[in-house]
Amino acid sequence: MSFGPDKGGIIGGLDFFALNGVGQEPSAIYATTVPHLAFMMYQGMFAIITVALFTGAVVDRIKFSSLLVFSILWLTFIYSPVAHWVWGGGWLAKLGALDFAGGAVVHINAGVSALALAMLLGPRKGFKEKEPMEAHNIPWVMLGAGLLWFGWFGFNAGSALTSGGLASSAFVATNTAAAAAAVTWMILSWYYRRPTALGMVTGAVIGLVAITPAAGFVSPIMGIPIGMGASLVGYYAMLIRSKSRLDDSLDVMSCHGMGGIWGALATGIFASVAVNAAGADGFIFGNFVLIGKQIAAIAAVGAFAFAGTWVLGKIVDVTMGLRVSRTEESLGLDISQHGERAYGGLSK
Repeated sequence: MSFGPDKGGIIGGLDFFALNGVGQEPSAIYATTVPHLAFMMYQGMFAIITVALFTGAVVDRIKFSSLLVFSILWLTFIYSPVAHWVWGGGWLAKLGALDFAGGAVVHINAGVSALALAMLLGPRKGFKEKEPMEAHNIPWVMLGAGLLWFGWFGFNAGSALTSGGLASSAFVATNTAAAAAAVTWMILSWYYRRPTALGMVTGAVIGLVAITPAAGFVSPIMGIPIGMGASLVGYYAMLIRSKSRLDDSLDVMSCHGMGGIWGALATGIFASVAVNAAGADGFIFGNFVLIGKQIAAIAAVGAFAFAGTWVLGKIVDVTMGLRVSRTEESLGLDISQHGERAYGGLSK
């Protein structure tokens, strides 16, 4: 549905259903440098990562069965059309909107969907009360962020679908943006309170998010303003969210949604055909039109993701129920949904 032959710019056909025609040879349309099967697995990784992102907004309160059903519906009716619009020859691709590795397809899509789900489910029991909800284990957060940073090189540089110069440019731009964003977030948190490891890795991740749509269209040095801008946008979005009753557990909208929006806009500002002839010059090179195309993509994906997620969430809620009971939530989902605990072998 994402990469099948275009149907009216909206969705792909089912020509590749059950891996029909997806074999060891490169695709004649997509990824002409790698086996079609490898491209299929790569795109499957993008799809399931997007699901993983929006689940971060609703941890501790969503029914596991409902999450599974919702995820299947969401991948079918939200992710697949958006991926086709941008990467499968759909209407946004024809418009000329740029998204190298998933700013709109992955991050805006997931961030806005996370916002809709968090609003549907409501806050966790004890949210903004005396119950502590800080990060569970900072060393594990640091380890996870390091793995994520490394893996993002495959996410962004790999989207060149070749090991040539464009992949190298995207590789360096990705690292530059992450580093710039991490340092910027550290300075911001230091200004308001004190520098923290959790803050730095949050900044690094939002820098990775923001460079994602731009990585293969901008020169590597532009990773600095893109990363700095991402931390500014994300930090203040998180501050605003923290003063509301919205319980976006892992600040998915603030980090991935807002980071993706800034990254899409930044692509329209800093893109250069000298980096990628398949792209376009951006605002700083005299092409004001690209900004408009990027805004159109942001608006279209954001509106579709929010409305679609809200409708699908309501359907699941009415038929299965989205949220666990108060008793199950008090017990914790490890016990109530899965019958296991993370630290069962440790003495109390």
